[in-house]
Amino acid sequence: MYIRRSTRAYKGKTYTNYVLVEAVQTPKGPRQKTICSLGDLSPRPREEWLKLAHKLEHALAGQGELLAGAVLPRDPELDGLVEKIRGRRRPPPRPSALPAPPPVAATADGGYIAVDPRRVATEQHREAGSVHVGYQFWSRLGLDDILRDVGLAGGTRRLACAAILNRLIEPASEHATPAWIRRTALADILGTSFDGLAEDALYRVLDKLHPHRAAIEAALVERERGLFNLDRTIYLYDLTSTYFEGLAAANGKAQRGYSRDHRPDCKQVVIGLVVNRDGFPIAHEVFAGNTQDRTTLATMLDLLKARVGLPEGGTVVVDRGLAYDENIAEIKARKLHYLVASRQPERARWLAAFADPEGFAEVLRQPSPRNPAQNKTRVEVKIRRDGDTTYILCRSAQSSDKDRAIRAKQEGRLLADLDKLSRRVSAGQLKRPEKIAEAIGRLKERYPRVARYYELAVDPDTAQFSATLKEEERDKAARLDGCYLIKTDRDDLSAGDCW
Repeated sequence: MYIRRSTRAYKGKTYTNYVLVEAVQTPKGPRQKTICSLGDLSPRPREEWLKLAHKLEHALAGQGELLAGAVLPRDPELDGLVEKIRGRRRPPPRPSALPAPPPVAATADGGYIAVDPRRVATEQHREAGSVHVGYQFWSRLGLDDILRDVGLAGGTRRLACAAILNRLIEPASEHATPAWIRRTALADILGTSFDGLAEDALYRVLDKLHPHRAAIEAALVERERGLFNLDRTIYLYDLTSTYFEGLAAANGKAQRGYSRDHRPDCKQVVIGLVVNRDGFPIAHEVFAGNTQDRTTLATMLDLLKARVGLPEGGTVVVDRGLAYDENIAEIKARKLHYLVASRQPERARWLAAFADPEGFAEVLRQPSPRNPAQNKTRVEVKIRRDGDTTYILCRSAQSSDKDRAIRAKQEGRLLADLDKLSRRVSAGQLKRPEKIAEAIGRLKERYPRVARYYELAVDPDTAQFSATLKEEERDKAARLDGCYLIKTDRDDLSAGDCW
């Protein structure tokens, strides 16, 4: 509910009225339904209108009566508005010909009772629908049996169920989860009381689950494969990280490394996750925070083989962060196929093929179900075979705009820093050639994307440096804007399928 201001002019005078309305869904879309006129609201300043609307909504639902007069002071204006609205909502009086409803009482044979709704009260409301649905999936997946098989007691299994359903329905911290559990019907569904539950018990459950994570994961994957008829031919692997704001002194894997969250000041861990083509998780592993992504593939393949099996002939899909020669050789040595986003330097040899418009076919990626408002992505793809490797040349107008903007921004920053370096050299702040060379090296390290377009040199005799644009290199990069490569050793897929 919220308050809407309306005005009306009559005989040269403007009258203002404030109306309590609520949004309702109709076949023609959302509409405003008037609940009650609130008059001119002169005692209330504008910033309190929304608060008043919320108070009215809670009072009409009976929530305000729980604390009014006992903990919170009475609000005469609010009470008057509530009575006014209830008077408008009161049903019309019964015709005198109809008898009044009988009092609540049992019949002589005990078969039926008559209930007067005006004398019915409710208490201890609980949310039941979502937790009931969640518990049905918990049961269908056989999670209780899986946890029992790894040796967890009944109380631990029930508490684990409650914590997992919280993650599914209304994710919260361990501190907030007990209050959420008590607002639901989980106590009745699981046949246990959570009145005295505290966050420490949830942390202890996590400690008990952790040693059995591999067995739980493997059993759950097998159960899902049977329920949903999942295939075992495609494995998509990627990594992410999460950081700690504390010292994490007791966590040996918490280390400083490349931070995807732009928090190099914090320790972190790296998390590798494998999913199948339908998005179901297959296996995960936590690595030390200073682990390079490219070094994790062999470990993850070993874990997959040990936990869920890794039949020959499957296809491993990774992005260019893992698409190094040693990783591709590792995949092939295990008699698996690969499909990877190729490293950027490999694009240069296909410059002529990218420039040739012949052979490109357009593919369309639909918006994500999580973001229906997302624009459709149109990409042109072309397939080329080179020995036992298939290359898919991809060209995207959206990626072209992005690449061009990034390069322009980086190049502008590089030129500004080169100008600063020039002024420092001219002012005599940098005199030794080796110091100037160190400054140039730092700029190359800071702007690797665009520094390669410039020939940066220092004269050892005069201690002067020069920056010469290599126009051919920059033009080549511009022609590759929005272009990228996918490569695979499979020859049975079309360019669109690979993309």
